[in-house]
Amino acid sequence: MNTTYNWYQTLIKPTWAPPSWVFGPIWTFLYILIAISFGKVFIALAQKQISFIVALPFILNIIFNLIFTPIQFGLKNNILAALDISLVLVTLIWAMIAIYPHIKWVTYILSPYLIWVCIATVLQFSVTLLNR
Repeated sequence: MNTTYNWYQTLIKPTWAPPSWVFGPIWTFLYILIAISFGKVFIALAQKQISFIVALPFILNIIFNLIFTPIQFGLKNNILAALDISLVLVTLIWAMIAIYPHIKWVTYILSPYLIWVCIATVLQFSVTLLNR
């Protein structure tokens, strides 16, 4: 873990990059929102209130979200991490659009997650470009 932290600290980051200590509290808050909203989606799927195709982007989003950290900090691969965070963003937008006609509040509760993923995507692309 310490070598990962040291590696990330050596990367060139844009001047607007949030300090490292911000990520933990933000992701804690977001994971609470994700658990509530995704939980509702999967309950609705299990109760056959929505189809699998509506739940699919949520499933893909979780997968892409969970593999980001091993890609970025395990493999230390900025290019793959940029691709992955793009997939997190795309599947999140898809999920929010897909669920809106069925459970509107899920789309609303995911808005902070969308904002943060937009910031994280721009940050990751910036870090990737600055460290070519």
